[in-house]
Amino acid sequence: MSKHMERDLERLQKLVLKMAGLVEEAVFQAAQALQDRNIEMADRVIEGDNLIDQLENEVLEECLKILALHQPVAVDLRRISAVLLISTDLERMGDLASGIAERALTLSHPPFANIPSRLKPMTERTIDMVRRSLDAFVHSNVAVARTVIRLDDEVDAHNAAIIHELIAEMKTSPDKIDAALSLFSAVRHVERIADHATNIAEDVIYLVDGEIVRHHHEAV
Repeated sequence: MSKHMERDLERLQKLVLKMAGLVEEAVFQAAQALQDRNIEMADRVIEGDNLIDQLENEVLEECLKILALHQPVAVDLRRISAVLLISTDLERMGDLASGIAERALTLSHPPFANIPSRLKPMTERTIDMVRRSLDAFVHSNVAVARTVIRLDDEVDAHNAAIIHELIAEMKTSPDKIDAALSLFSAVRHVERIADHATNIAEDVIYLVDGEIVRHHHEAV
């Protein structure tokens, strides 16, 4: 590998890690804002989404530059491909965090819907998956990536139980339907963030082993 390409890959890595750090914090703060009905924190998450979008554009531009100038092959080409996919997932996670924050603003006003007891463990597990997937990427750790993929079933189970609970509440408390629908949407956003963390874990496996595991989780 040439020194110029090594330098460009290092710059790319720093951009992705900066973006990942912002997304991880946005997901954490959005979950907290939802749980605590924290308006100020929700506003910070929404305002910060533009920077995440900007970083995604910078990552894309850097990837295209490396492809054009250095024509990477083998593991270096897999790294560029993985980074492109990961940056897209990170941007979507940022959008979903912003969406959760918007629901938190709505839910900060009466009538208040009951916060499902399973929401906290669901969001905690999702944040854990985000952190683990990013750690797997930084350290090229396939074992951690495979753990993230397995954990997605736990989040899905929480999601199904919470949706069932919200539907029951809407039937018994028609005055809380709007609030329950906002919670429904927020919970769905949390579940989608876990899906994107799973995507990143799958991309790590591709990056390290060259193995495509999307839609083939039985072997994971």
